Amino acid sequence: MDELFFDIQHLTHSYADGTIALKDLSLSIKKGKKIALLGNNGAGKSTLFQHLNGILQPNSGEIYFNGRQMTYGRKALLQLREQVGIVFQDPDSQLFSGTVKHDISFGPMNLGWSKEKVIKQVEWAMKETEVTPLQQKPIHFLSLGQKKRVAIAGVLAMNPDVFILDEPSAGLDAYYSKQIMVLLNTIHKPHKTIILSTHDVHFAYEWADEIIVMSDGKILFHGDPISVFKQPNLLAQAHLEKPWVFETAEQLQLMGMLATDTPFPRNKEQLYSHLKQGINI
Repeated sequence: MDELFFDIQHLTHSYADGTIALKDLSLSIKKGKKIALLGNNGAGKSTLFQHLNGILQPNSGEIYFNGRQMTYGRKALLQLREQVGIVFQDPDSQLFSGTVKHDISFGPMNLGWSKEKVIKQVEWAMKETEVTPLQQKPIHFLSLGQKKRVAIAGVLAMNPDVFILDEPSAGLDAYYSKQIMVLLNTIHKPHKTIILSTHDVHFAYEWADEIIVMSDGKILFHGDPISVFKQPNLLAQAHLEKPWVFETAEQLQLMGMLATDTPFPRNKEQLYSHLKQGINI
């Protein structure tokens, strides 16, 4: 599927203090993809996300969504945000209603849907994110992992075409990070796109169809998850490490224990499967 959700052309953004966060950035985002955005703090990841949702406006350049140039009137932004949902890194900046169910209901209720549709969507989103048992619980009693799931549910309930998540696994241990990955795989559909930023290269390598690497407000790489980690100079420039599964597979190939034409494993199960099959051992 090659249709584009976003076509970004020469996007530049600077803040009031003079900081230039995005520098002549051009990028295409296709439909149906799972995309991980990597880059160190200050690379411009959050700024880019806020442009995709219309929270920020470019100083120069254009953004096209579904073939139409984005505009920033109230009606246009409401229509955009029905289709492009964003989950912020800090769930406390997004959650404000008294209970879990009330908070998740807020977005759908403001879309003008019938009461029946709102109830159906909220119940579905709570089930998908496994927060149904928490629905009457006050937000301030939740753990960080629970708050992140509720924030995701609030956006999921609106059923956007593009789902943007800023550091969804930040502050979570390995167990909850894995739960987030499972959830994202569950809610991903062929006609929808999920874009997330993360510092976890292992998460990105295992989960994403495409990886975007940013540094200093620019795109350094946009392509498949294997190619990016075969470029040591790029990794050094972006301050990225190789995922352990990738690095292990490289070493096994150098030792002659894994055939060079073997597809690179994307997770530990695939790596162990290759070894169990005795490929080139």
